[in-house]
Amino acid sequence: MSSSVRTVISPGRYIQGKGAIHRIGEYLARLGSTPLFVADDLVWGLVGHDVELSVKQADLPMRREAFGGVPSAAEVDRLVAVIREAGADVVVAVGGGSVIDAVKAAGHLADIRWANVPTVASTDAPCSALAVIYTESGEFEEYRFFPRNPDLVLVDSQVVANAPAHLLVAGIGDALATWLEARATARSHSQTMAGGLPTLAGTALAELSWEVLWENALPAIAAVQDHQVTPAVEKVIEANTLLSGLGFESGGLAAAHAIHNGLTAVGATHGLAHGQKVNIGSLTQLVLEGAPTSDVRDFIEFTTRVGLPNTLTEVGLRSDDLDSLRVVADAATVPGETIHAMPFEVAGADVVSALASIERFAVRVREEAGLPAPVPYVAGH
Repeated sequence: MSSSVRTVISPGRYIQGKGAIHRIGEYLARLGSTPLFVADDLVWGLVGHDVELSVKQADLPMRREAFGGVPSAAEVDRLVAVIREAGADVVVAVGGGSVIDAVKAAGHLADIRWANVPTVASTDAPCSALAVIYTESGEFEEYRFFPRNPDLVLVDSQVVANAPAHLLVAGIGDALATWLEARATARSHSQTMAGGLPTLAGTALAELSWEVLWENALPAIAAVQDHQVTPAVEKVIEANTLLSGLGFESGGLAAAHAIHNGLTAVGATHGLAHGQKVNIGSLTQLVLEGAPTSDVRDFIEFTTRVGLPNTLTEVGLRSDDLDSLRVVADAATVPGETIHAMPFEVAGADVVSALASIERFAVRVREEAGLPAPVPYVAGH
């Protein structure tokens, strides 16, 4: 696509609300006649009954395939074979970002329609036309881009509220990066994941996501700890899923997600949620930008209250372990990585300095605000 074109992309239909899962059959019937559901046993134990009932009411055949756990190239190819064997014309991911990414990639290769039923609001994967493929051991391997977005994204707010609150917190970490990165992409006139320059719409949705989260995240987390759906919960689910999904894809990614990808290259961070690592990327991006100290301080205080990591200690790293920080920085600055959408040149050494600098400042900000000290993270499989 020519560099002067602006574009925005989005799913065919987005549905969100309490009890929405009871209508999955009705919406799938508009897309195909032979759905194949992909979900792990844990997720299926929680929502499988409701899905089966809805599918039966829509006079559709019911078939589920168990998900292997990691969206690796091998798992995607396995799912393609299952789709073909089943003669499915629409494949439906039920679960978190991993199964959603695997199903998007498989649906594309099998050349059928695909739909997502996220059971958590932990990432902005459900709405996008790309999948993140990992190695079997969980390291970032590649982005795969598809010519279109999912045909359907259906989110049952009660299902999301029933999930552990830390998953919603991780989604907030992923979504908070959206505006920081879209803002940088707009300033640098860089290309977005949608294949053009950002539209006003993409950038505005990214900013709206940020505003909704600063206003609603804390009461929403409190409500979800008791598995309640309130207006604040609905707003945060929409911010994490739809606004952040459209905002990152059509608004642009920059340093925060590149640093996340760098963090996956260090074993000490394995086991952390995507959004937890992204939050370290967001704070590091603010440092790289030379953002006003008050902005950096506010971000540290707010994300501490939300329950997101904003120190190296909390992601298993140390500011004096420069070798590990160099591994992160090298992976974050490879050619083609989104960090090059920043409105200035960013070298690996800049990333090392920014990462190393956040520890002391974040610890001090937390102390001054009377907030808890960082708890060290130890990777354990």
